[in-house]
Amino acid sequence: MDRFVPYGPSHWVLMVLIVVGAVVLVVLGRRNRDPRTEVVFTRTFAVVVVAFNVAMLVYRFLPAHWNIGESLPLQLCDLAWIVGAVALWTHRPLAHALLYYWGLTLTPQAMITPALDAPDFPSPDFIEFWGQHLLVIWAAAYLTWGVGLRPNWRGYWFAAAVTVGWVAAMLVFNSWAGTNYGFVSRKPNNPSLLDVMGGWPWYLVVGLVLGLVAWALLTWPWTRTSRGAVRA
Repeated sequence: MDRFVPYGPSHWVLMVLIVVGAVVLVVLGRRNRDPRTEVVFTRTFAVVVVAFNVAMLVYRFLPAHWNIGESLPLQLCDLAWIVGAVALWTHRPLAHALLYYWGLTLTPQAMITPALDAPDFPSPDFIEFWGQHLLVIWAAAYLTWGVGLRPNWRGYWFAAAVTVGWVAAMLVFNSWAGTNYGFVSRKPNNPSLLDVMGGWPWYLVVGLVLGLVAWALLTWPWTRTSRGAVRA
């Protein structure tokens, strides 16, 4: 089986699929204004997210695939799908805030510069990586522009605190286990935006500052005329 190649045919197909799937879900969300059917749809979506990712998690824990540096659900994308499922099921503002910031900034970056050293489609590693990221982005787009949940400054600071806490926790765990979850202990081998942010630990500081600025710019338009999570 051929190896996955960034910006090869499968990569471009998936990039298109991100956009098309997000647009379809947003349209469905905006057209569906019946609260009962909306609950059924969003909770079904949440179940799909959980079912897919739990199945992939079980696959990663099989003896033939177990690797302490890759199998544990400690990457930010692992937390993102969990948060996405909670946000879909509950529509809670803070869960949506995490999904909004992670799903619309960090997850797309992972898809633009994928750290995927695996066989191409239909290998399980390929399906896990892309399926997980697609579902997170689709959930964020659907809840924000389809259902009408909105981020606010409380959610912004909550997301910032949780993200900084996760970075600190991964630094400790990586030091203990000799791993590199979140690429917080060293840069990935593949080209990424971290390459222009200096060496360790400076790229963590630069990334944090740039991330907070980007998240603030993504928050400000929603808070000019309203506060909190409101219906579109």
